[in-house]
Amino acid sequence: MPTSFAPTHANLAHWNERVDLAATFRWTARLNMHEAVANHFSLAVNDDGTQFLMNPNQMHFSRIKASDMLLLDANDPDTMNRPGAPDVTAWGLHGSIHRLCPHARCVMHVHSIHSTVLASLADSTLPPIDQNSATFFRRHVVDEEYGGLAFESEGKRCAGLLSDPKVKVMIMGNHGVLVIGDTVADTFNRLYYFERAAETYIRALQTGQKLRIISDEIAEKTAQELEEYPDQSERHLAELKAILDSEKDTYAN
Repeated sequence: MPTSFAPTHANLAHWNERVDLAATFRWTARLNMHEAVANHFSLAVNDDGTQFLMNPNQMHFSRIKASDMLLLDANDPDTMNRPGAPDVTAWGLHGSIHRLCPHARCVMHVHSIHSTVLASLADSTLPPIDQNSATFFRRHVVDEEYGGLAFESEGKRCAGLLSDPKVKVMIMGNHGVLVIGDTVADTFNRLYYFERAAETYIRALQTGQKLRIISDEIAEKTAQELEEYPDQSERHLAELKAILDSEKDTYAN
C-alpha cells in the first residue's frame, strides 16, 4: 500500500472496477440520491475483502472519476493519519464492514429521500406491496439503535447487523440506507430498486388507503425469481455507462 492517498500510478490498479464505481457515483447524482458530499460507496478488491476502493473525502458524486478513488486497507491503523485520508465516518462505516463482513464485497450508503423517510418511521420495515418491494422480502434488516455519526464504534455495531449473507439491505433507522452486494453492478441495481420500492411504499401510505400486501409465499417466490433473473444488474450498469460514454462524460478518466 502507498504511504499517501494522493493520485499516483497506483491509481491505475483495478481499473475496470474503478470505472464501474465512478459510473455509479455519476448516476447516483443524476438521480438525486446523493446528499451533498456526505455519502460513500466502496468495493473490495482482494480475496478477503479488506482492501477496498472508496470515494475521496468530500468530493461531489457528479465529479468523481475512476482515477480519484482511494485504495484503502481496512486493517491499516494509520489510514486516517495520512495525507488525503478518507472521510472519518466513511472509514468508520465502510472500513468496519470490509474488515468484519467479507461477503460484503461492495457497500453503498446514501441518504436518499424515500429510503430515509422509511428509516424515519417507527416501523421501518418494507412490506411486500409490489414486485420491487418483494425483492427485499426477508432480505433487509432495520437498525433500531442509531448512535450518532458513523465513527468506528458505530461502524462496528452496524457491521454486526450484516452477519447473515442473505441480508443485503440495512435500513439505518434515523439515518439512511446501506446496501451490499457481490459487484458494483449488483449493488447499484439493488440500491436503485430499493429506493424505488421505498418511494412506492411511502406514496401508498400517503393515500391513507388499505395496502394490498403480497403473501409471504409469493413474496419469497418473487424475491428468488428476481435473484436468479439473468444479467439484469450487469445490463443496467452497461446501459448507464453507454449513456455516459455517448455524452463524453469524464467518469472513466
